[in-house]
Amino acid sequence: MMQKLTSLTSDLKLSNGVTIPGLGYGTYQTPPEDAYRAVTDALAVGYRHIDTAALYGNESGVGQAVKDSGLKREEVFITSKLWNTERGYDKTMAAFEKTLAELGTDYLDLYLIHWPANEKQFGQEAAALNLDTWRAFEDLYKAGKIKAIGVSNFMPNHLEALLAQAEIKPMVNQIEVHPGWPQTEAIRYCQRNDILVEAWAPLGEAAALSNPVLAKIAAKYDHTPAQVCLRWEIQQGILPLPKSVHRERMAENTKLFDFELTEDEMDIIGALRNLGGNARCQIR
Repeated sequence: MMQKLTSLTSDLKLSNGVTIPGLGYGTYQTPPEDAYRAVTDALAVGYRHIDTAALYGNESGVGQAVKDSGLKREEVFITSKLWNTERGYDKTMAAFEKTLAELGTDYLDLYLIHWPANEKQFGQEAAALNLDTWRAFEDLYKAGKIKAIGVSNFMPNHLEALLAQAEIKPMVNQIEVHPGWPQTEAIRYCQRNDILVEAWAPLGEAAALSNPVLAKIAAKYDHTPAQVCLRWEIQQGILPLPKSVHRERMAENTKLFDFELTEDEMDIIGALRNLGGNARCQIR
């Protein structure tokens, strides 16, 4: 049965039984000097799921904001990601320890491989490199240093190669999903394999938010196009990670649970194309 968010902090259960507390707050492109304030505001608004990455350069600000929030560490679900230059078993182990130090915590709730090694870069060695990296993730998970492990930007071909040899399957795949870039094949593959899909860039770009189709649907429900985008993802069983450094928009992005799109509206939005967005997840 497909799980769906029902409130800002409703739990979604991963395949290993660990729960993620609802809608995520993304910190991509939030400068280090702004991350502390932004995450402090997000936690005050009610988010309990914060997403960062080594690449973002803001892990220390994120960690300090969590520490200073007055919340217990176990009340905040923290995700970080391994960057491409740190692939391979030994490099992964070292990078993970650096991430813990930056965040000022002794464990992670979720750790993701940020991007797959792919055949365009590494030829036939790509799958082996992904597996070597994943072995480190499995060992860190077994050691209790990470509560859940997963991947990011993996397409079905990458997942298929990994699942064929992994001892522990990924619990999450974080990919770019938004109107105009629906990622239907990847989402269905993950859901068939009990892998939760998280959506980065869930609002796409400005072109999506000014799209007349989305505007018309938003007006019907007296909501914003951004809220319609997020609602469209939630109704597919996806966990969105909206990002804003403005507290009022952080709050706006949580008001998604007092309306429901019809099946026709879901299909209409899913059929939209060319609305902007990075569309980088197509890499093979």
